[in-house]
Amino acid sequence: MAKTHSTLIKNAQLVLTMNDAGGITGDEIANCDILIEDGVIASVGQGLAPQAEEGATEVLDAAGCLITPGLVNTHHHLYQSLTRAVPGGQDALLFGWLQTLYPIWSRFGPEEMYVSAQVGLAELMLSGCTTTSDHLYLYPNGSKLDDTIAAAADIGMRFQPTRGSMSIGESDGGLPPDSLVEKEKAILEDCIRVIDAHHDASEGSMCRVGVAPCSPFSVSRDLMRDAAILARDKGVMMHTHLAENDEDIAYSLEKFGCRPGQYAEDLGWTGDDVWHAHCVKLDGQEIDLFARSGTGVAHCPCSNCRLGSGIAPVRAMRDAGVKVGLGVDGSASNDAGNLVLEARQSMLLQRVANGADAMSAREALHIATRGGAAVLGRPDCGQLAVGKRADIAIWDMSGIEAAGSWDAAALLLAGPTQVRDLFIEGRRVVATGQVTSIDLSNVIARQNTLALKLSEA
Repeated sequence: MAKTHSTLIKNAQLVLTMNDAGGITGDEIANCDILIEDGVIASVGQGLAPQAEEGATEVLDAAGCLITPGLVNTHHHLYQSLTRAVPGGQDALLFGWLQTLYPIWSRFGPEEMYVSAQVGLAELMLSGCTTTSDHLYLYPNGSKLDDTIAAAADIGMRFQPTRGSMSIGESDGGLPPDSLVEKEKAILEDCIRVIDAHHDASEGSMCRVGVAPCSPFSVSRDLMRDAAILARDKGVMMHTHLAENDEDIAYSLEKFGCRPGQYAEDLGWTGDDVWHAHCVKLDGQEIDLFARSGTGVAHCPCSNCRLGSGIAPVRAMRDAGVKVGLGVDGSASNDAGNLVLEARQSMLLQRVANGADAMSAREALHIATRGGAAVLGRPDCGQLAVGKRADIAIWDMSGIEAAGSWDAAALLLAGPTQVRDLFIEGRRVVATGQVTSIDLSNVIARQNTLALKLSEA
């Protein structure tokens, strides 16, 4: 019989379980312990003792700490961590921003994809994230989705990569340069290859692949329709950008004669196996459509602010029953990847739009955990309950950011913005504020070298 790997987290000041009991955050348990066995939560409560054989359980003291489920990131472009704060794109709207960056991204290769992904994943981990999706939609110079999948496996992140694509270049009326688009037959064939090679549908999976044509302005209607058919045949989820800003709406009306929600529904892009990024400009009918169909939304508040896209109607979505998670979006349009700060920004924007009582700190944290897990189809994640995956964020409340706080659960109002410790599948991937699974200083040095080379080209 295989030996049980066991960890006991002791003496937490407060645990926010996000389970199905009680209010928005589930059971809130003071002076709480959590027992992990073989990557799964075995027990949550007070006065727990190791259940494995004597001496086989690692004990971690969490006195003075808040514990939450690991946060779930539902939208990212990890490769963009290599193009933060590019001068020509700093003050541009979405379409101009893309046109500034496409030529730079066209010079990427496998090394750029791998290193930028590791930097982005490490940044997410330090902000409490244990599960992330990624939307990679360009593959220059031999790059493959496999490059980012390898990066996630090496660092230990629970990963939901999506095989993105662009098929309509400038010469055909699209936005991206022709050098970055692919033939649609090749796109679909590579989707099948990547799914067959890497997708794991089992509970506790560390890698689930999705299908993700980039956007209505960079792929054809045929590709959108065929991608949906392929995804459902393979039993994987579907993702794209939708209704991000006013330009996006105008493009849809001009080219397709309908709003983005109708476009998505007509092509099979609604349902509980679909989630759309941004949705800043959804109207009431589209919100109702998403609620009825179980379609999810990845809300990216910092990127929406950075690009001047607007404030997504998250309060209306939540009230209608739409599944909403959070996304940091790419680090070329944020330009950070801190998910707990994204949750805070979401809360603040809904208050700006709808009043100070429009969203509590607890609700925003729920969106960042249970909400994201629901959007990505991961009921095994996003909560601290027996039998769920041991994805756990430990926040030290003894530092200056929380000094004087009366409510540890109000992490998004007064609390640290980096974790002390982080567990993914029961493995401690951040310990005392340091990523343990890779040599991060070396990865950062490689990233800076690559960024300098790109800037000088």
